[in-house]
Amino acid sequence: MSESSDKLIAVSRRQPLQRRRRPRQVKKTGQKPVNNQQQGANRGETVALTRLNNHPSPPNLPTGGQRPPSKVVMPTAVKPIPRSKGKTLQVDTAKPKTVRVQKQGKPRTTRPASRKTRLKPMARTILYTLRLLIVGIGLGAIIGTLLSILDPANRITTTSRSSSPTNSTQSNPNNAVATGGLYLSQEIIPLKTAVQNLATANPKLIPGVFMVDLDTGGYVDINSNASFPAASTIKIPILIAFFQDVDAGKIRLDEMLTMEKEMVAGGSGSLRTQAVGSQYTAIDVATKMITVSDNTATNMLITRLGGQEVLNERFRSWGLTTTMIRNPLPDLQGTNTTSPRELGDLIAKVNQGNLVTMRSRDLMLDIMRRTERDNLLPSGLGEGARAYHKTGDIGTMLGDAGLIDIPTGKRYIAAVMVQRPNNDMGAAKLISSISNTAYQHFSQTAVTPRTPTNNPPATNFQQPVQPFIQPVQPVQPVQPVQPVQPFIQPQMMNPIVPNGMVNNIPMGTYQAPVMTPQYYPPR
Repeated sequence: MSESSDKLIAVSRRQPLQRRRRPRQVKKTGQKPVNNQQQGANRGETVALTRLNNHPSPPNLPTGGQRPPSKVVMPTAVKPIPRSKGKTLQVDTAKPKTVRVQKQGKPRTTRPASRKTRLKPMARTILYTLRLLIVGIGLGAIIGTLLSILDPANRITTTSRSSSPTNSTQSNPNNAVATGGLYLSQEIIPLKTAVQNLATANPKLIPGVFMVDLDTGGYVDINSNASFPAASTIKIPILIAFFQDVDAGKIRLDEMLTMEKEMVAGGSGSLRTQAVGSQYTAIDVATKMITVSDNTATNMLITRLGGQEVLNERFRSWGLTTTMIRNPLPDLQGTNTTSPRELGDLIAKVNQGNLVTMRSRDLMLDIMRRTERDNLLPSGLGEGARAYHKTGDIGTMLGDAGLIDIPTGKRYIAAVMVQRPNNDMGAAKLISSISNTAYQHFSQTAVTPRTPTNNPPATNFQQPVQPFIQPVQPVQPVQPVQPVQPFIQPQMMNPIVPNGMVNNIPMGTYQAPVMTPQYYPPR
């Protein structure tokens, strides 16, 4: 065996290192030396206590901070690791740092800076201003569309199907909105075509036409919702407001009105020639306002009714949106406005008794029948026809609106307004031609039987009211249970209806006749 093997054998025969290691002796003052057995026992107890307390304590180092040399004997064949002189192994006691490791995937793309961060403050302000402007225009368009849909002027042509006869009242003393409106069924195409041909032949004139057959609901509508200068046609709604206050007891027909200086106006009429302070009854003032179109009388009546703002508010309560008073009469500039549709609707409501009482309606129609100017609507009528109307005339507009009665028994409404070059005489000829065309059409139209009040059908019916008088059917034999004698036909009776009118309706086998609710209030 070689020398190296002998040394290995000698090392292997040695005792284990743990048995040869001796406990360190620490000199302590005042302690007696103990033997090895006691020291081993104490060591065992220390190890046991250390394991129980789970607080392993590092071995005590001698002074100087160096570890004692290892007792391990290395074989000669194994060389120790060389250490550099003067250098000690330093252990880094700093806390470990966590390093994030990016996941393997798609490379992250960096987004460019937003436009807001790249814009300058001035450019950002301009951008926000443009956005607010766009939003404002959009909201304005939406609100305008809603207002045009909810415009009351677009709804006066329709009648409420769900309204009951008790909804309409005979009078409206509190100036409430009338529930009744014009009964319109379908447009009269032949008459409309004829009127349009007349308008086409006068290209310098712009007409607005609205006509309604009060028996059948047939109508003609040509630019009727357009706003025209009202001129003296504004006196029609003023007259209605006057009789409303008469019905409400606010004004007496014989009340004396005083003409003041600020009320005097030029133009038509004769009151302007009278002395300031002159007094006239209210009914005389209202009559002069219509018959001779007296502008001074009109201003007196406007003041007595509360002024133009009060009247405009009342017009709105009636559902009018175009009719408005902005200046006293004569208003040659045409600032006061109305439309053929609203004038026709007002006259129809008066005829139906919705805005005023029947007594006031009769007075109004009697005043309008005496209108002195008759070269517009009345000039196109035949013999025996009668017009209850009011004209309007300024440089830029000529118009006439009223209720027409013709000998055949037909009754219709006509409102024609023509915008023209200054004082163009062709406007009067156009209105007269339109009136004559309408008269010829309605004269040839068969008269539909109506109620004794000579009004259009009630608002709760879609079709015109059928004739009430029908041929009497044979009466069936009466059952013997009833005390009535058999084979006796019911006697024809003439029951008395309100207003002293007689209605020939067979009794017993027919329902009661349908009566216009505004004339016959429920009992």
